[in-house]
Amino acid sequence: MKKKLCFIATLELPVKVFLAGHMRFMQGHFDLSVIVRTEDPAFLEPFGITATVIPVDIRRDISIREDLRSLRELFRIFRNERFGIVHSIMPKSGLLSMVAGFFARVPVRVHTFTGQLWKNYTGLKRFFFKCIDRLIAACATHILVDSPSQRDFLIREGVVGRKKSSVLGYGSICGVDTERFRFDERSRNEIRERHGIDLNDIAFLYLGRLKRDKGILDLAHAFTVLCGKFSNVHLFIVGPDEEKMMDEVISICDKCADRIYIHGFTETPEKYMSAADVLCLPSYREGFGQVIAEAAAVGIPSIGSNIYGITDTIDDGVNGYLFEAGAHYDLMQKMTKFVEDPSTIKTMGVKARLNVFQKFTKEKVTSAMAGYYEELERSL
Repeated sequence: MKKKLCFIATLELPVKVFLAGHMRFMQGHFDLSVIVRTEDPAFLEPFGITATVIPVDIRRDISIREDLRSLRELFRIFRNERFGIVHSIMPKSGLLSMVAGFFARVPVRVHTFTGQLWKNYTGLKRFFFKCIDRLIAACATHILVDSPSQRDFLIREGVVGRKKSSVLGYGSICGVDTERFRFDERSRNEIRERHGIDLNDIAFLYLGRLKRDKGILDLAHAFTVLCGKFSNVHLFIVGPDEEKMMDEVISICDKCADRIYIHGFTETPEKYMSAADVLCLPSYREGFGQVIAEAAAVGIPSIGSNIYGITDTIDDGVNGYLFEAGAHYDLMQKMTKFVEDPSTIKTMGVKARLNVFQKFTKEKVTSAMAGYYEELERSL
């Protein structure tokens, strides 16, 4: 009889993006369930996954009444279903499911940390959110962290213990699909032609949510200075504007707005990676530089903040450049290096792609997850 395994997340999208590959592999070994906020219990069927989807309205924002209701619902489900293992991702679902799993006596309770909300907070706000992560870790029996540098940070901060926590391989929660993320000359030509960008010009790319703590304003300042120095540079900004920041970005880049190309959320980020030459991730906090690894698989180097999570994917001066987080002049200088010596784009891109194939493919990460679960299964 298969042992029962349940994944818990707040939203459908992280399940599709981060867990679908693991679930396809594990469905032959476990009786799978997924608890998630959804109105479509069949959303995993197109992925070829057979799992019981249990809708629970887990809110991302803090709401004491709704959170207590979700906590009671999770406790009831855990007691009735008698899962052998529950595994959560995302902060809110992690908190509620680890606490409910602890009181429901679920034998194995796993949580994956993918970044810390409180990393750049100060005072009581930092203390509060840090205590939440400590509570998650205390209620879990096992902790996964999606990068070695993030794990080191959490150990130093006293959030997790060295023995209780681990990383799959070299990092990443799901690895990179190298069949999907690879260079596509047609996409490069089509996107550049659409925007009137010469094939020999240098195009930088920001791909992700538009949020202040992602450093998007630092990139805007850096690009504005870069435009004043060079006439052959361009910037793609691709991703959902969650904090309504585009007006501020355009205001900063007023003199070079005609060289900035803005797109919302895309289901084909690999096409924009093919169209670009260099990825920029000026974030103030990251769990793991997944977008850097994906861009590397396409064959382009990256410029990223010198913070934990990003340092696991960029070897400074080898497959990209690191800069001091928040220092837009330093970011501009690193961008300048690629413009002044375009040959480094290709040489660093080759090394970046090789690094992905050596460390971060989805096959390697799924294999590491399978080995991890074999150990968990033996403990039941």
